[in-house]
Amino acid sequence: MRTRIVCGVVAVGLGLTACSAGAGSSTPQGGAQGKDTATVAFRTPNWILPISAPGFTQGENDIFSTALYRKLYAYKLDGSNADNVDTERSLAEPPAVSDGGKTLTITLKDNTWSDGKPITTKDIQFWWDLVTTNKEQWASYRPGGFPDNISDFKVKDDKTFSLTTKEEYNTAWFVDNQLNRIVPLPQHAWDKGDPKKTFEELTAASKDPKTYATNPLWKTNSGPWKLESYVPSGEVVLAKQDTYTGTDKPKLNKIVLRPFTGDDAEFNVLRAGQIDYGYIPPANLSQKSYLESKGYKVAPWYGWSITYLQLNFNNPKTGVLFKQPYLRQALQMLIDQPTISKVIWSDMAAPTCGPVPAKPGSPSGEGCVYPFDPAKAQQLLQEHGWKVTPDGQTTCEDPALCGDGIAKGAPLDFTVTSQSGFAATTKMFAEIKSTMAKVGVQLTIKEVPDSVAVTPACKPDDAKCDWDMSFFGSQGSWYYPAFASGERLFQTDAPVNLGSYSNPEADKLIEAAQFSGDASALQAYNDFLAKDLPVLWMPNPVYQVSAYKTDLQGIEPQDPMNGMYFQDWSWK
Repeated sequence: MRTRIVCGVVAVGLGLTACSAGAGSSTPQGGAQGKDTATVAFRTPNWILPISAPGFTQGENDIFSTALYRKLYAYKLDGSNADNVDTERSLAEPPAVSDGGKTLTITLKDNTWSDGKPITTKDIQFWWDLVTTNKEQWASYRPGGFPDNISDFKVKDDKTFSLTTKEEYNTAWFVDNQLNRIVPLPQHAWDKGDPKKTFEELTAASKDPKTYATNPLWKTNSGPWKLESYVPSGEVVLAKQDTYTGTDKPKLNKIVLRPFTGDDAEFNVLRAGQIDYGYIPPANLSQKSYLESKGYKVAPWYGWSITYLQLNFNNPKTGVLFKQPYLRQALQMLIDQPTISKVIWSDMAAPTCGPVPAKPGSPSGEGCVYPFDPAKAQQLLQEHGWKVTPDGQTTCEDPALCGDGIAKGAPLDFTVTSQSGFAATTKMFAEIKSTMAKVGVQLTIKEVPDSVAVTPACKPDDAKCDWDMSFFGSQGSWYYPAFASGERLFQTDAPVNLGSYSNPEADKLIEAAQFSGDASALQAYNDFLAKDLPVLWMPNPVYQVSAYKTDLQGIEPQDPMNGMYFQDWSWK
């Protein structure tokens, strides 16, 4: 997941603020270093291999990897090109579609690896062999999905290859959400002849971050940047790749990625003017004018994203509760999204009402199926056999009404595993905890640095299946690829379906969006899940309120799909 888990799965959380030691100490004056360097608040990436791995799908890993290894296609949502393909940044021309939509023929542009070797279809074939042989270890894999949905992969010559699908897909979906996974890899530098052995070695090297800057493997890359230095859980320095053959060549010599222990540490350094690009935490937005007076421009970064509270349907104790639609509805009615968005997130968030986000810049959060209504939530619980005890503990009084598997006396008592280091998130859950307590729903809030890692998808008998609710949305839970469908999030056994939600009707609607070019298919999927509540919808914050030195150019527009293109940056 781009689970800010891209999350992540998800995603999912993730992003530029980071959790590490030594925040702010000896931070250089970025713009003062001869105007050739920019210093960025950025969580330390911990996965370098351009094949995603479960547990390493955080957004910063994707940004880091893409800076070093270009994907086959880059995307943008401005409507300027068919199927959202960014023709300038992409390594290939847009695909030619034939055979009734089932065959896509792709031609590579002329580019080279950092060592001067040409990027050819051998590098595509090498990627294909690695992911097809080791797909169970690939975070983007779901049985029946890519690459299982390909009937024929054919290399035609050094520059051209084709993919033929088993079924006729919605071309926009396939180009945006399947071809986006292809990353040419340096076959001449990495291939050991056996794709399983090669993958094992590459994975082992990627799990050893202390060697990222020294391992010869990572010296051969295709991106605009190379890795100059890397400190695990600390600072990362990217240097421009002098042999880069893309048209978007870096304008700066170096990018310094600096992590922080939390919002306060980052903001103190920002206020002191010791970082070139950072963010204003929601709790500090009142100081916007002060930062502007100190030479910063403030720019909200809106995301192609949704935010939600994951429910663990497979928890052996509380899963039976979450499987009751009325209970999910009652819990949703106890989350005051509009007020939380306005007060706690300082108007830098908007309600999430369903799985398909509003287009960047358009109104969002209107017409949620289950608006905030504590009285109705209480009534719903009482109608289903619960003895509601305000400011106490609500329990099941009539098991026949409470639902299958719910015993008499069962409490509505849940633990929320949330992200640490985000003041607004802490305040938000304090508010939700207080509201829910008024109808006897008790929440315990447990903050951890990485809530994704400790709340995995699980079977009821797994030791790690004891989590109830998981939140990884302090900067958005899920950042979509260009086509906002749900096959990775909410389909049964989807790779980022951490809560194990499963509904046959949802599965049908998700598949319809994949196969039908009719825009109403995506709308039908959205409407059903908005009502069925696979998760609890939460205020969707902007990715961050960015603050950058006014003489640092090329920052905007900030990519709603959570990409960062440091090569566009320059000093006036």
